[in-house]
Amino acid sequence: MAGERLQKIIAAAGLASRRKVEVWILDGRVSLNGAVVRDLATRADVAVDDIRVDGESLPAPRRLVLALHKPRGVVTSVSDPHADKVVTDLLGADIPERVYPAGRLDLESEGLVLMTNDGPLMEALTRPGGAVEKVYRVTVRGCPSKRDLDALRAGTMLAGRQLLPCEITADSESARSSRYRVVLHEGKKNQIRRIFKSIGHPVSRLVRIRVGSVHLSDLAAGKYRLLDAAEIDALRECARVGETPA
Repeated sequence: MAGERLQKIIAAAGLASRRKVEVWILDGRVSLNGAVVRDLATRADVAVDDIRVDGESLPAPRRLVLALHKPRGVVTSVSDPHADKVVTDLLGADIPERVYPAGRLDLESEGLVLMTNDGPLMEALTRPGGAVEKVYRVTVRGCPSKRDLDALRAGTMLAGRQLLPCEITADSESARSSRYRVVLHEGKKNQIRRIFKSIGHPVSRLVRIRVGSVHLSDLAAGKYRLLDAAEIDALRECARVGETPA
């Protein structure tokens, strides 16, 4: 049978962890199309099959958005055979649903990663040139000249492509190191690291502190929190979900 295992489907509906659902199946509390199921290998298609727990139909899946503080050394992916740890490894049993990172932070970067099972929101958050601001706190070696910073602000060339303008505001500058607040409306691979390296001032630390209306705030590294309904609505409005790109 095609589809997914029952315990995975039921866990994704938010009723319990996959391990707990397996106990329910073995106890005969789960039925598929009217027949009690006790085989943990049983598969089903949630779109066509009648799946019940204790005689009750499954609830509609939760719409989830998580704000997660990615530490350095964690890969922004749901799986990677070459990685020691990926962002989904940081999630607990309270998130049985499958969620995906809406955008990436490279291995050495830190800060806010939004994870969701909301497809339209995901598309809006990752759309190049979209409405969603992404804000970073960036520390670089040395002190770039005003001329070089102005060139980056105007939108420099990167790998033969013209970048969109960005905002760069100095928090502190010295001959040894400088820190800036950088605002992007796009997210080319390693963009901030590459543009600062191109002017001879490589990045020593990069932390994403805001995506749209969601702030990292005091969320500890390796921790996450669920956005409430009002926060999700604000983020969807900020991202202009459902609008056609100009």
